[in-house]
Amino acid sequence: MTPASDQALKGLRDLTTLQWYVIPLLAIVFYVYTLEIKKARESGSWDAVFAGATLFGTDFLFETINGWVFALSGYAALWTTPGPTALRTTVGWNIEIMFMFALAGIIWHNTLPENRFTKVLGIPNRLFWVIAYAAFCVFVECLLNMGGHLVWDWAYYGRSLRGIWPIFFCAYFPLFLSPMLVTGLESNRAKIITVGAIYGAAAAMNLLALGVLGWEY
Repeated sequence: MTPASDQALKGLRDLTTLQWYVIPLLAIVFYVYTLEIKKARESGSWDAVFAGATLFGTDFLFETINGWVFALSGYAALWTTPGPTALRTTVGWNIEIMFMFALAGIIWHNTLPENRFTKVLGIPNRLFWVIAYAAFCVFVECLLNMGGHLVWDWAYYGRSLRGIWPIFFCAYFPLFLSPMLVTGLESNRAKIITVGAIYGAAAAMNLLALGVLGWEY
């Protein structure tokens, strides 16, 4: 087990580490979602809410897979967040990250032009913003890594040109692609089923790993 992994396990899901700033952050998330729900009731379009729920659910699934990598390898997760936090929820996830990604899908959706057929730099606008936000998140993650807040222990993840591409294509590109695919479905029923499947898969994996197998991540 790497030093970062060992550090990330200390205080894992320890509620005594909670800080008061979590409360206003939670209120901001609630405010954004209630505002989008109000808009959806008036317009009949729930895509902003679906985008937010989809991206967060996809991140939940990815973080679960990240935990499985740690548990099965006994070495390290693909990414580890060992630094100070108000609450570390898994070895690679904390409450600050959770709040951010709870809003990221809505932010992505609100960036889009109304006409889905327009292009940006010759790229369909929705795909362009998937790429743009994914690239920005990789940049931010590199800054966090430089500060020691986010650690990559596996050789193929890193700030080199070779190490950047796996982070982009395996993590952030599919993360921002998920709300594009879900909001592109024709019916709300199909969107609900797809979002439910994402959360269901993540929940089932965690129930099996943490509740049945007794893994720790």
